Amino acid sequence: MPTITRATASLVDLEVETVRTDAVQSFLKQETIFVEIETSDGLVGTGYSYTIGTGGQAVLAMLRDHFVPQLVGLDAAEIEGIWFRLFASTRATTVGAITSLALAAVDTALWDLKCKRADEPLWKVAGGFRRTVPLYDTEGGWLHLSTDELVRGALDSQAAGWHGIKLKVGKPTGREDRERLLAVREAVGPRMDIMVDANQSMTAAEAIRRAKAFEDVDLFWFEEPLPADDVAGHVRLAEATSIPVAVGESMYSVGQFRDYLQRGAASIVQVDVARVGGITPWLKVAHLAESFNVSVCPHFLMELHVSLVAAIPNGRYVEHIPQLRAITTAEMAIENGHALAPQSAGLGIEWDRDAIADRTVA
Repeated sequence: MPTITRATASLVDLEVETVRTDAVQSFLKQETIFVEIETSDGLVGTGYSYTIGTGGQAVLAMLRDHFVPQLVGLDAAEIEGIWFRLFASTRATTVGAITSLALAAVDTALWDLKCKRADEPLWKVAGGFRRTVPLYDTEGGWLHLSTDELVRGALDSQAAGWHGIKLKVGKPTGREDRERLLAVREAVGPRMDIMVDANQSMTAAEAIRRAKAFEDVDLFWFEEPLPADDVAGHVRLAEATSIPVAVGESMYSVGQFRDYLQRGAASIVQVDVARVGGITPWLKVAHLAESFNVSVCPHFLMELHVSLVAAIPNGRYVEHIPQLRAITTAEMAIENGHALAPQSAGLGIEWDRDAIADRTVA
């Protein structure tokens, strides 16, 4: 029985790799929360989660004060049991972002251990459906960019072999958004997928109005048009438009995804492994979506999500936003617009320990 002999938590600040803006915020920095777990058989698992600029210290406090002290002596192979034990010990703060982000850091470390013990890569241990998955690019679609810059970015992505691009929407008028989208569609032609993301900035009425204006752009999805807790508004939007509605990056439990799927409010599920509480609940959401015949296209964390999307039959896209290059020694492999899930045992992320130590703030 591989029992846990040591567990630690730390916080690392990462500078953003490019200027990133949307309808409600700017990406200031990535607060990266690490958990390292060592077991009695000598293996070490590394897990992580993140915020985009606020709350990292609160997640670290949850880990140090409540989760990490419970781990020593537990059987590291009992991942479901550990997840439930930690979740149950913090009922007063569930369901919520702080608890889920802290759970994710522990859970991904345990999965890293599980894969290393099996001497298999995550994509096989988690399901093993296929090794390669299509990529779409977000980095050329930020809201502060001009229309000309959006077009140049889209053409660059197309030339690089990407299968899709995502553009931010939420300009003061729908006319501005529509003009920008039409310019990009005209430039890339009909074969490239175009996704749009409003980052929860609209009312249901405005989202319905803009979706109508976007209909002839032939969008692949309309992402986070409304606040995540407005399920009824998403139902109204889904009934009013032919554009698939994508949600999930701001949901923190399996139950929230169940509500959206049962009510027909989600056509694309964008479950984020950090925000939902780890790989354990991520896989439950993915299989739940499969039962509704809905595709999974997770938010951010491409270095981890490539393996999870490769593990499941309903994985559709991985979002290309590189953000770990400052603290890793190898990048995600890409061929012909597809990401290749790592073949090394564990999560498949090659951490640069010296660079992490240099950026550790707590």
